Amino acid sequence: MAITKVVMPKLSEAMETGKVIKWLKEEGDRVEGGEIIAEIETDKADIELEAFGSGVLRKIVVPAGDRVPVGGLIAVIADPVDEIAGVLAGAPAPAPEPQAAPPAAAAPAPPVSPAPAPRPVAPPPPPRPMAPMPAPGPVAVPGARVKASPLAKKIAARSGVDLRLVQGSGPGGRIVRRDVEAALTTAPSPAPPPGVQPGCPASVALGVEHQDVPLSSIRAAIAKRMPLAKGPVPHFYLTSEIAMDRAWELRAQLNALEGQPKISLTDMIVKACALALTYHPGVNASFQGESIRVNYRVHMGLAVALDEGLITPVLRNCEAKSLAQIAVEGRDLVERARARRLRAPELSGATFSLSNLGMFDVEEFSAIINPPEGAILAVGAVKVVPVVEDGRIGTSRRMKVTLSCDHRVMDGAMGARFLQDLKRLLEEPLRLLV
Repeated sequence: MAITKVVMPKLSEAMETGKVIKWLKEEGDRVEGGEIIAEIETDKADIELEAFGSGVLRKIVVPAGDRVPVGGLIAVIADPVDEIAGVLAGAPAPAPEPQAAPPAAAAPAPPVSPAPAPRPVAPPPPPRPMAPMPAPGPVAVPGARVKASPLAKKIAARSGVDLRLVQGSGPGGRIVRRDVEAALTTAPSPAPPPGVQPGCPASVALGVEHQDVPLSSIRAAIAKRMPLAKGPVPHFYLTSEIAMDRAWELRAQLNALEGQPKISLTDMIVKACALALTYHPGVNASFQGESIRVNYRVHMGLAVALDEGLITPVLRNCEAKSLAQIAVEGRDLVERARARRLRAPELSGATFSLSNLGMFDVEEFSAIINPPEGAILAVGAVKVVPVVEDGRIGTSRRMKVTLSCDHRVMDGAMGARFLQDLKRLLEEPLRLLV
């Protein structure tokens, strides 16, 4: 049986290291190809790492919590009789953990000794009337170790949930995602600090002027990647307005059918882009230095906004998928992206990207190309606007789209012809059902 090296995957040009969050298999366990064996933290998301070979997990080289360079060996899968000493001899040492930013002097720490504080401290509020005693539940114990999954910890950190007060339902009382989400739905709103008026940010009311927030791994990757994307890539932009009345009506009719997946406008735009890109493969292309790579498969990057930043999971082979397939698979992809449960192949390989801010009531914007892709489409909100047709004033649902193009890959006429066909497909949306 061949020996399978499990290495840290490279999921973006900016990614240099990755961190093993936890192993889902132990040394000596049987592993089948395609089975999830570990959770990895990258610069984009937490991913589930698949095994690319079958056998026994002979050696875990990088333990949970350690960081390793991209391409570094983290485990070995082999037959029990295979000799793996030679493979292990070339394993690199774990990468050092990034140094945390120095603590910001944003909020003054409470005094820890009788020494006078630098400014007067407001007296404590008078005691509140006693409320009825709740049923016994978890009690926060300072310094106690909390057993929780990495995903539960991330959700709790973003949402402000104190894990010491959450009852775990996982194995051995471990706190898992559903426990944190349940705590979010049942937790009462915290009372504002003394002197804080309703609707007023507490930090402002308490005199805090600013706060330095360390970069998340996603935001750090964006900060490193975007200057490399915007600076060297010669962008130009093309904007078109599309009448969405028929698409709006068709979507309502499709969603009224029982037993059919719900269709969003984004799904219809993805399908229209995929068809238009098959007509204009020069737009579905990338700059390769000495050549231009023209792609005949449409792997669509879908921009998804997270609290930490923006990630772009990839929906593959959109040109071959029906509108219903795009709706089902796209919704699953976005939901797992928001939960940071994507797999490695879903984070790279896009040939064209779509960024839709219409749900935020943004009418029009320009997006930055994500290299090595040659273009990205920015989609605004559908607005009911006055129009003049055949000499008569009426109203219509209109949507503006802006195509950002790499001038090294295409020129204005090529991008304009793509937009013409995209407009035709959305204004005659029955073409999307073929």
